[in-house]
Amino acid sequence: MTNRKTLALNPASDTDAAPALKKKGRGWEISESRLDVLHEQARELRRHSSEAHKALLARFAKADLGRYKFTRHAVVGSAIVDFNCHNLGMAIAIDEDGANEALAKRRDKSLESVGIRVMRIKAADILENMDAVLARITAGMRLRMADKKEAARAHREANPNQHYSRPRKSHADNH
Repeated sequence: MTNRKTLALNPASDTDAAPALKKKGRGWEISESRLDVLHEQARELRRHSSEAHKALLARFAKADLGRYKFTRHAVVGSAIVDFNCHNLGMAIAIDEDGANEALAKRRDKSLESVGIRVMRIKAADILENMDAVLARITAGMRLRMADKKEAARAHREANPNQHYSRPRKSHADNH
């Protein structure tokens, strides 16, 4: 009698895991064709944004966030987030009425497993009380900045012999 190979399904806990990370390149173990599909979906979402997206985008455009920039409908790994700040490792998800909550939680868990914090905001809150939403986003940004500084300090303490330096400008570059 021969042994038959059968298709085994992953246990339910494995389906919540983030895609495997590469050590180089784009970082995620995602095929080029899948990335192309994600970028096309993001482009469509940008073309047909909801009123909440448009309102928040207008406020981000007016705000002076310094070196922090929020990109709308950005592809992050295998997910499309409503707004993403790459420098902070922070994503903003706008909860529209009728959205698939289980899918959103799975995506958030996947993003958080690779160090991206997801802030969920209801679309109705954006349209009805923008100032409170902006205060909450600002507080979230401050927390992420503090987290990043703490992680950098801990890394420096754990690696005292590692020196960080920026490339120096040569005298010829200044003229």
